[in-house]
Amino acid sequence: MSQAIELRHRAEIEAGSLPPLLVQAEQLAGSVLLGEHGRRRAGMGDDFWQYRPAQPGDSRNLIDHRRSARGDQQFIREREWQIAQTVHVWVDQGGSMRFASTPDLPLKIDRARKLALAASILMVRGGERVGLTGTTLPPRSGNMQILRMAEALCIEDEADYAPPEHHAMIPHARGLFISDFLGPFEELQLALSKAADRGLRGILLQVLDPSEEGFPFSGRTLFESVSGGLRHETLKASALRDRYLDRLAERRDALENLCRATGWRMGLHHTGDSAQAALLWLYHALERTE
Repeated sequence: MSQAIELRHRAEIEAGSLPPLLVQAEQLAGSVLLGEHGRRRAGMGDDFWQYRPAQPGDSRNLIDHRRSARGDQQFIREREWQIAQTVHVWVDQGGSMRFASTPDLPLKIDRARKLALAASILMVRGGERVGLTGTTLPPRSGNMQILRMAEALCIEDEADYAPPEHHAMIPHARGLFISDFLGPFEELQLALSKAADRGLRGILLQVLDPSEEGFPFSGRTLFESVSGGLRHETLKASALRDRYLDRLAERRDALENLCRATGWRMGLHHTGDSAQAALLWLYHALERTE
């Protein structure tokens, strides 16, 4: 529990300087809630929105007599709809994410968790329903959901590459997938294809260690997966650099093409860069996802 609370505290620090995030809904039908937050629009909620002059056809029951008594004109006290959007979050918990090239850098999984939880805090503050993909933590609103997510995000997967979960996604919701996306491409392709079939759009955020972009290796080098299941030793690592960078570029092209085909957006974040900058990008990217 203490690890989950610490993760939430770090995520709240990242989220603290941004305004509440309201994810733009593509289809509002079936996602209207009455609550404490929401888009300012006349409706049947409990929260006061504005006074407006009474018009022909307005019910006399809607007239606010206290406000109207201040002058000769009658005023209607309008309240607002609370419009909530569902957001499905997936964070890669596989072994490949538990990597940092130097002690000064965070593990990829730590940065991914913090960004996912910080974005979720913003969305919950904005009145959205947030949860993890799959059936273990369905989307909900409220602060308790953040603690549940923090606890769930602390569970690691023993596999080198954890495939994205694509079950139980609500039609016309939003998605946020964070990973290094270096594992089998077919699993991601299946998940996004199923999401697109249900009308989901969202964000892929690729999180990489700086060494995975620059490949600063030379001479005798042992490459080993975090789990130890994959090993490759070479006497001249620099000879692999061009082939590695070509493969990395091919993967990124494939990710971008997949996003274009499914209506998603892609972002890239290096663990050596500011987490706040990444969260700011996510804020704007989710806001524009329509």
